[in-house]
Amino acid sequence: MGELLSSIVLGIVQGLTEFLPVSSSGHLEIAKYFLGDESVGEESLLMTVTLHAATALSTLVVFRKEVVEILKGLFQFKYNEETAFSLKIILSMIPAVFVGLFFEDLIEQLFSQQMLLVGLMLIVTGILLFFADRAKQTERVVSFKDAFIVGLAQAIAILPGISRSGATISTSVLLGIDRERAARFSFLMVVPLIFGKVAKDMMDGAFMVEGVNMTALGLGFAAAFLTGMLACVWMIKLVRNSNLTYFSVYCFIVATLVILGTLLKV
Repeated sequence: MGELLSSIVLGIVQGLTEFLPVSSSGHLEIAKYFLGDESVGEESLLMTVTLHAATALSTLVVFRKEVVEILKGLFQFKYNEETAFSLKIILSMIPAVFVGLFFEDLIEQLFSQQMLLVGLMLIVTGILLFFADRAKQTERVVSFKDAFIVGLAQAIAILPGISRSGATISTSVLLGIDRERAARFSFLMVVPLIFGKVAKDMMDGAFMVEGVNMTALGLGFAAAFLTGMLACVWMIKLVRNSNLTYFSVYCFIVATLVILGTLLKV
């Protein structure tokens, strides 16, 4: 029962923090630490990938109308607004794909309860949110250049403690992009990456870990999916209303507690 409850807690943490700009990866590592999760690297990574897949699915549900419109536009086989948007999504994925392909082993090492790293990166997230909330509002749409720059921010956000949504939305807003468009682009651009990662791990046999509790994985997935849908809708409203400073302060507080806790333990 303890393992099942732990999976549900991790799912809720993932669902909320994937969309709220406070770093889902960082909070997952913190949650695992306090829950006493001593899973070996492959098992821990399996849970992380499963929870990310759940929030990717919740993104598709929330933005189902936009996704359908994009797919319709693509199947018209002519250059239109939907085609341009899809190309921007693909362009934004390139930096993260590069990092994932060539630095996969290093990334896996970072997801081993590196609490000091998580704390330091949460400070970076807090700084980004602080400045983004003070950026001037504009009506700009995402250009191809913007898409690549935001993609670089997404690649850097692979580090545990740097919020992916916080980094990409903040970068977009600082580039002068309309806040609501920035949030929608940020959430949609990660979906192909997550499903691509899941497919790659399945082909590599990473999901064939002996002794895995499938019930625990299922409960974690369900918890992440349901809370992810709620957090996604909430986050769009928060970005639109310029309420990111609260999350900036939250990141600073958590970072301070994590860093002090790590240093005192040493």
